[in-house]
Amino acid sequence: MGKRIMIVDDSRVIEVQMAKLLEGTEYEVAAYCKDGEEALARYGEVLPDLVTMDIIMPGMDGLEAAEAILEDYPEARIVMVSSLAYEDTIQEADEIGAKNFVFKPLDKKQLLNAFEKAFA
Repeated sequence: MGKRIMIVDDSRVIEVQMAKLLEGTEYEVAAYCKDGEEALARYGEVLPDLVTMDIIMPGMDGLEAAEAILEDYPEARIVMVSSLAYEDTIQEADEIGAKNFVFKPLDKKQLLNAFEKAFA
């Protein structure tokens, strides 16, 4: 059985692109959430093996959502996915407990490497 991924991103384009990049890998998209609030509400029912979390979203941003999920589920594996490549943002994600950081535009090799490190 594959590893189940929850994609949290306000862009449907990213959802489709990520699903395409994961075709033929050990990862399957188990859920898609359009914002941090939805991710918080659904995490407990989906219990994904890994979450990809966009940072800039309407309402609760990805850093806040990641922090809230990790408070309730300290074993959660969260990989931040963003075009925001600022050093302080990456550091904040790391301090919250995110396992890795992937930059947009998405690249299959980069994405799979980040996932592997998250499971290591």
